[in-house]
Amino acid sequence: MFATRSRSRSEIPFEAADADVLRIICDSRTPVFVTVHAGGRRRYGYWQAFDARTNRGGCYVALPTEICDRLHSAGHIALGDALEDPGKTTYRVTPGDVPAPPARRRPAAPAVRMPVPPVPPVRPVRETLVA
Repeated sequence: MFATRSRSRSEIPFEAADADVLRIICDSRTPVFVTVHAGGRRRYGYWQAFDARTNRGGCYVALPTEICDRLHSAGHIALGDALEDPGKTTYRVTPGDVPAPPARRRPAAPAVRMPVPPVPPVRPVRETLVA
């Protein structure tokens, strides 16, 4: 018998995790923010809308701070204008100027146009029907 083993987040390669976080940040439908608390603690996250089909969502989702910090230091993400509150400062997180490495996709096959044979004109034919 084989034992089933689930994969934890720590087993996923950093490159895949970086790409997943960057995909979320680049999605214009998902505004991502970072909150920097007075003690220096940072928390990246976004609001996940409720999805009636999957019955999930309607909550805040935190993103991994170490991955977001690494993307920020590499220039892949940038922070917008600050919104300051008495105990924290919030910034909008946007994609940075450094382009992400291209995804490894197979190029699409070029469209092939099939020649269409000319259609001969239809001529009416008179027939006598016998009953």
